[in-house]
Amino acid sequence: MNHATTPEAALPKAAGVGYKPQHYAQIISDSGTVRWLEIHAENYMGDGGRPIAQLRHLSERFAISVHGIGLSIGGEGPLDQDHLARLKHLLDWLQPASFSEHLAWSTHGAQFLNDLLPLPYTNATLTRVADHIDQLQDTLSRQMLLENPSIYLAFAESTWSEPDFLREIARRTGCGLLLDVNNVFVSATNLGFSPTGYIDAFPLEAVGEIHLGGHDEQTDDHGAPLLIDNHGREVADPVWALLDDTLSRTGPLPILIEWDNDVPEWPLLEAEAARATAALAACRERTAA
Repeated sequence: MNHATTPEAALPKAAGVGYKPQHYAQIISDSGTVRWLEIHAENYMGDGGRPIAQLRHLSERFAISVHGIGLSIGGEGPLDQDHLARLKHLLDWLQPASFSEHLAWSTHGAQFLNDLLPLPYTNATLTRVADHIDQLQDTLSRQMLLENPSIYLAFAESTWSEPDFLREIARRTGCGLLLDVNNVFVSATNLGFSPTGYIDAFPLEAVGEIHLGGHDEQTDDHGAPLLIDNHGREVADPVWALLDDTLSRTGPLPILIEWDNDVPEWPLLEAEAARATAALAACRERTAA
């Protein structure tokens, strides 16, 4: 059943970056082309201190997107009620423009695994994920966006393709989708399918936000390419090309630059955001022509 409610605000169709506290002063003084910021929910579930004070100040100047990494929406167990309560408290006072989480699992019993692990795309998984999203959206009284994962292996028991699985989740729950274009490229390279074919099949009408990030290039034991989604470098040129192809189908959307490891100085991160801004400008020019 669709229990979703529409958020009061929306992210601008512009470039944003994942916020890092070391960039606070430079963002306040000159944010360049950056028009919105993303935070990880779990870093801001405390009641006070400098992180909360800085976030309050930033929220007066920028649209904020909250990205969850710890709900384990695909987990077999129920959602953690304490975690959910802390998340609700954060969203209630912050009133962000967007909230998103991952199509993944990260818990087993009482254990939290510091990773976002893949799921088999089966009817049972579909029902479990949809139930968790219904519970989450009911509790938060807002729509969430669900992000496609980066994949390193395929489950033999899967009976749904990933795009069709996400389409059905969105239909059942009313959630939106977060399209991580780098994840598409990583998964396509690792599993040997066409990234543009994936975009062809994806329910683009449900996408509310796009993510871009860097990946590490390795090889597997057989010498085949193996890409690791590590958010630790610039966005690769083939991913920028895939973004252009995606925007030609969707029109302008909010685009986030993720850089979570080996975080660079602000000018390099802002330069990546400026490249996303240029991609959006080119998209608008194509639309107007």
